[in-house]
Amino acid sequence: MHERSLPASPNWYCSRSSDVSSSGLLGVGAKNIIYLIDVSASSCRVVGELVGHKDLVSGFSFCQHAGQSNICVSSSTDGSIRFWDSDNKALIREEAAHQSSVSAVHWSPVDKNLVVSGDEKGVVVCHWYNTGDTTSFFPEPRTIFCLTCSPHTWSTVAVGYKDGMIVLIDVSKKGEVMHRLRGHEDEIHSLAWSPVASEDTLYITEATSGVTAGDEKGCYLASGSKDQTMRIWSSAKGKSVMTLKLPYLKKRGSAVDPGVKERLWLHVHWPKGRPTQLVSSCFGGELVIWDLTRTGKQRWTLLGTSSEGQNHNRIVFNVSSVHLQDDRELIISTSMDREIKCWDLASLDCCWTLPTLGGFVYALTFSPVGTGCLALGVGDNMIRVWNTLTTQNQYDTRSFWQGIKSKVTALAWHPKKEGSLSFGTDDGKVGIYEVFSNRPPQISSSYHRKTVYTLAWGPPVPPMSFGAAGGKPSYSLYSCAGEGTILQHDPSKLSGEAADIDKLIRDTNNIKHKLSPHTDFSWKPDGKVVAIGNEDGCIDVYEAPSLKLLCSIQQHHKIINTLRWHHDHSSPPELHGLLASGSSNATVYVHDLRSIIENPPESPVVLTEPYRRLCGHTAKITGMVWSPHHEARLVTVSYDGTAQVWDVLEEAAICNYRGHVGFLLCVDWSPVDPDVIWTGGKDFTLHEWKVSTQEFTKPPKGKKMMNGGSVTGGVKAVKAQELSGEDEEDEVSSTSSSVPPSAIIETQRKAFTAVKSKDKPDLLKKKKPRSMLPVSTAMDHRPKEDLLQDCITLASVKHNSAPPAGCVPGQGEHIHLGLFSDRQALHRMFEAEEEGHVEAGHFESVVYLRLWSGDLEGALQLATEKGELNDHLLSLAPMAGFQVWSRTVEAFVKQLCLQEQYLKAASHLLSINKLYEAIDLLRSHKLYREAIALVKARLPAEEPVLKELYTCWAAVLERDGHFSAAAKCYLAAGASFDAAKVIARKNDVSSLSTAASLARISGEDALAQSLALRCAKDLAAAQDWTAAQEVLSSQESLLVHRLHLCVAELLAVMLADPQAASPPCVSTNLWASPGERHISIHGRVKAVWEEQFGVSQASAGHRSVKTLMQELKSLESPTPTANIPLRQVQLYSSLHLTRAVLSWLSDDDGQLIKELWQAVAWLRDAGHFCVSAELCRLLFPDGKVTVCSLNHPKVLQYAEEEAKAAADSLEAFVHYHRLYQHWWSNPTQIQSRWESVSPESRTFDDLVLAAYGLLSERHAACQASQRSVREIQERIAALVLRHSRAQVGQLDSGEKEAADRPLQLSSSREGSADAEQRPEEQDTLLSLSTKMSEHQKQLADLPNTIKMYPHPDVVECCLVLLHISKSSSLSESLQQKAKDLLRKYGKDPSVLKTAQKFLT
Repeated sequence: MHERSLPASPNWYCSRSSDVSSSGLLGVGAKNIIYLIDVSASSCRVVGELVGHKDLVSGFSFCQHAGQSNICVSSSTDGSIRFWDSDNKALIREEAAHQSSVSAVHWSPVDKNLVVSGDEKGVVVCHWYNTGDTTSFFPEPRTIFCLTCSPHTWSTVAVGYKDGMIVLIDVSKKGEVMHRLRGHEDEIHSLAWSPVASEDTLYITEATSGVTAGDEKGCYLASGSKDQTMRIWSSAKGKSVMTLKLPYLKKRGSAVDPGVKERLWLHVHWPKGRPTQLVSSCFGGELVIWDLTRTGKQRWTLLGTSSEGQNHNRIVFNVSSVHLQDDRELIISTSMDREIKCWDLASLDCCWTLPTLGGFVYALTFSPVGTGCLALGVGDNMIRVWNTLTTQNQYDTRSFWQGIKSKVTALAWHPKKEGSLSFGTDDGKVGIYEVFSNRPPQISSSYHRKTVYTLAWGPPVPPMSFGAAGGKPSYSLYSCAGEGTILQHDPSKLSGEAADIDKLIRDTNNIKHKLSPHTDFSWKPDGKVVAIGNEDGCIDVYEAPSLKLLCSIQQHHKIINTLRWHHDHSSPPELHGLLASGSSNATVYVHDLRSIIENPPESPVVLTEPYRRLCGHTAKITGMVWSPHHEARLVTVSYDGTAQVWDVLEEAAICNYRGHVGFLLCVDWSPVDPDVIWTGGKDFTLHEWKVSTQEFTKPPKGKKMMNGGSVTGGVKAVKAQELSGEDEEDEVSSTSSSVPPSAIIETQRKAFTAVKSKDKPDLLKKKKPRSMLPVSTAMDHRPKEDLLQDCITLASVKHNSAPPAGCVPGQGEHIHLGLFSDRQALHRMFEAEEEGHVEAGHFESVVYLRLWSGDLEGALQLATEKGELNDHLLSLAPMAGFQVWSRTVEAFVKQLCLQEQYLKAASHLLSINKLYEAIDLLRSHKLYREAIALVKARLPAEEPVLKELYTCWAAVLERDGHFSAAAKCYLAAGASFDAAKVIARKNDVSSLSTAASLARISGEDALAQSLALRCAKDLAAAQDWTAAQEVLSSQESLLVHRLHLCVAELLAVMLADPQAASPPCVSTNLWASPGERHISIHGRVKAVWEEQFGVSQASAGHRSVKTLMQELKSLESPTPTANIPLRQVQLYSSLHLTRAVLSWLSDDDGQLIKELWQAVAWLRDAGHFCVSAELCRLLFPDGKVTVCSLNHPKVLQYAEEEAKAAADSLEAFVHYHRLYQHWWSNPTQIQSRWESVSPESRTFDDLVLAAYGLLSERHAACQASQRSVREIQERIAALVLRHSRAQVGQLDSGEKEAADRPLQLSSSREGSADAEQRPEEQDTLLSLSTKMSEHQKQLADLPNTIKMYPHPDVVECCLVLLHISKSSSLSESLQQKAKDLLRKYGKDPSVLKTAQKFLT
């Protein structure tokens, strides 16, 4: 195929995209191709490519087993896995087991049939080469970066992930995870297994181990991560046994700053047979070999230190090794610097370097002075200069990147000055490099606007008149670029402005018309004439130095891509005038211009016939060159992907080269070997090939070979497309480290999508706008003969007074001529076009046509009728007058309302001063906010509509639950009362407090008091006493409620259990802190009132006791029930306590004792026995009901019966609680419910006195009658229920019989004696009613005071006393009285059962 070649650059940021077979064949993934390179210790040679992947090659691995070493596998980001035969360069099988981009692949070193691959979603797939079977696993939902199969156990695979996790899986057990190795903090770039199947070879020196790690059977695994560390892992223990941190090496004379996070790829490679040595990459492209048995700086050694420039100068991505037959071990490395290097592992020196190319090869040219010196212009922003004739190093190249920063698209060596190389770039830059110096290039100050196509040195033409005299150079530098201009640069003064030669051409040839854009040019070797190719396919030949036009070749009809004059050294004179040209036509034309040059004509000659025609290519011609060794031999390269050698005089094809993949862009003939040609193209490669060894003679027929399909337009125009859509993984960062690696890898990975999209129609292409004149436009798409006839018809119309018969421009068959004739014809054409638009429903187009013809009102009327009005038409409406404009605005407003664009509609109404209509529009669509803003901006503050808007909006907001916003609306409307009410609707503490403040500020005192009181009650219920007082303090009239809350707070604090774990109150006032517990509560209340609130017997005004008492009487408390919470009960009890203290201050002893009784009764009747007892103790610390307070001693005097009864009842309950206290404090008894009451030592006489006070026969009789009434009521209710059930059929027959009989009730409840007499007495409803009447009569005969102010249960007290008598000696008379009362009134079965032991 080819002799030498420079391959495409290996892919970046892949964990294993290169591998070496056991026979020394290196496979490298570059773009979507795998290049096969034969390597030895002294040289390398590209021997072939594996072509087939549609996307980037992400992984590559050889089978390392004997007999199968020619088989390899590759993975791609297109999700496919391909098996190849490297000997035949043929595809064996393709598999598509992955659904996403494959990131790694490896052929098992143990099992010759097992291949393992992993993708970016975390799926691992096992491929069996012999059967074609696949098995998928999903060990972790993470992005796989690398994987490697164990060289000792076929089923063990190590997988490295993007987040730093490493997982060891067993593929024989459905991908079961054996170990998760955690320690790295960033991407895992590479994994390598130790070549020895044991863990006893390394001496781990870290503090964590300190001993050899060879206790268990396992194998070491090395990992390299982006976190700048390598780790050695024990696969047996599943943990890290050694950590190696990358050394910071001095680079280019300056130390690396560890604080700066550099671009890094950390690859690790464990060479075979070297279990204690590990090879790794480093920060700046260096390779380091580690001795794992050493420590400190002795641990690592740098490769390539014997001489300067051996190392890579950018990061290394892949390292692989091979053992040669002479027992030498070589290391092959690939790097971001686009070089493949070979290292001898014994000497640690670089054996050879293979340069690679990271972009299209746009230009190649041999130096006319330095023999064999080849310059390459490449799309990776670099120039390569290759000395092709050196014998020691076959690839002796130098790269130039300074000052370029864009793709190099054109090159030209100076014809005389050695080493002077001019270049042009994709961004329009022109410069000159002196390749034998280290100086940066000179850059011309005159930039082209587009891509530079061609560069050439030629004789100067005016205005640059510098000739050879005076030591000035005799050559100018000419450049042609995509915008169609040719500039002449002064090489000695590139900072000066370059001259456009078009001005000279116009002046010399007196040309007035526009010149066609230039696309290529070529100076004849003797410098006498220059040929310039143009975009229209014409070639003009000018005579230097005045650039007089000699002839014009009108052979091509498409853009000229390349021009070449035949050389004039050692060739017959008749060939010196041959000019070859190639265009976007596939045919090459050769013209003989010798006679015209030697005998210039007076006026320019037009040539339409070629001297020779070379046919064979199937796509555009991109480059050509004449052989310097032969006469009239030409080589051309084309978009068909081939290079063709021609014998021009015979018009014969000599040979065809097809070694490239994709189109070719440049070609040059070897200056020393007549049989050798060099070509470069889209596939990022440069090929050297021999003419004599090619098997093909002509290009392939039929479809074009280029990989992008057919592309229209010339190469010069297409070159810009190639540059923008170029599938290169390179960018400016290939020579500058300023671009982050993420940008690079994204560019590289996404590179092929741009190229692939060229194969398909662009689905996202912008839709072509509808034509305004479709009927007449369609007439221009008729056959060629009709179009030519139109020209004759139009000429007749323009130049004759009367048009031809049957021809009316703008109508019928000649409708399209209306555009080129007079105005009447144009109006006729518009009418026809309007009809067409109406039929198609394109009314907008009709409107615009009427607009253009001046019928503005008609256009607006039509748009109104069809609902096609828009802002543009509305902006034109004022031109038709105010009335038309106003009507149009109103119509547009209706249209906008139908489209629900109410704000826009209102704005348009404002434009015609219809303010109230705009406000109504906004209000009717509930846009109150905007309507209010409009009113406030445009109308007076007292405008009635404003209040109406606020009120309406507030109602809507209130209905939707937005109370705060509604309140603001009410406030703005002046309805403060409503604002406060709406805020209070939320009914939480903060809302009530805010509403009260708002009402107070607004002067709504009654409402403010009501709301403040509601808020304070809620706070008091939550026992947030401080906040409750604060809320009430703003209202002077609420003083009595503050006093009530003060009492409630003191009561809550004094009743609180001091041993409770959590505080009972949310917040308390300082004066409410727990005080001495023997002080009575009403005495303390009196002191606090006087001190904090200024209320005492002497206070007057709104603080007078009488006034406060009147206010407090209006508050009522409900009847006590067992369902009310204790906190609420305490609040009601404190109300009566407040009244009691006020009664005390007003010397009303009777009311005082009654209110105290109510306070205690609330707690007792609600079922809070213990709290009631504690309150009695707080009220009467010494047990005397008649003494009001110890610190304010006063003996109560009361004459009325109710007060006395209340006092007796209170005293009875005090005795009752003391009775229980004595019983429970007896050590022989079990402590029970009331543990909060601390027992006090009482004399036995007190107990006796208390007992006599409790055993009241009057109260016992009352309680017995009340119990009997309750029992009879229960029996009557049960009887009624049975009868009602029987009537609705809910009972069975047996139950019905029982219901028909009178209810039989045992009267055992009424006493054992009666039970003996009437064992089977039957009670009826009548008898029960009679008994009820008797008991009610007995109750009516009793004094009301006994019923109003009851005593404790006398029967219960009798039982307690008799219990106590067993442990304490009570008088016989007391015991007998208790027994008598039990016998007489204790008729309940449970009482009888308990009393039995006392009465027998």
